[in-house]
Amino acid sequence: MSTPQQPVQIQIEIDDPTAQGTYVNLALVLHTETEFVLDFIYVQPQAPKAKVRARILSTPAHTKLLLAALQENIQRYEEKFGIIKAAGESERVPTRYQMGPYL
Repeated sequence: MSTPQQPVQIQIEIDDPTAQGTYVNLALVLHTETEFVLDFIYVQPQAPKAKVRARILSTPAHTKLLLAALQENIQRYEEKFGIIKAAGESERVPTRYQMGPYL
């Protein structure tokens, strides 16, 4: 008879530059059958050029878990601070999401 495995405690570390964060105002989501690519981009107002500041590669299963975590946290945020205006409802540069295969 086997004994149940104990959950692994993961210690997460973050270096100082990463802890400072990076501001982005555009996200592109691309996918293939086996992975998702999330590009986080900063677009300067009135500038014709933008720069990818981070690219995250993830499995479909992990991406779905990320979506669920974002939905839960947005719900908690709106319960505490009020409804977030969707893109296009403000004067700021809207965030655009594009989906499709990248190969």
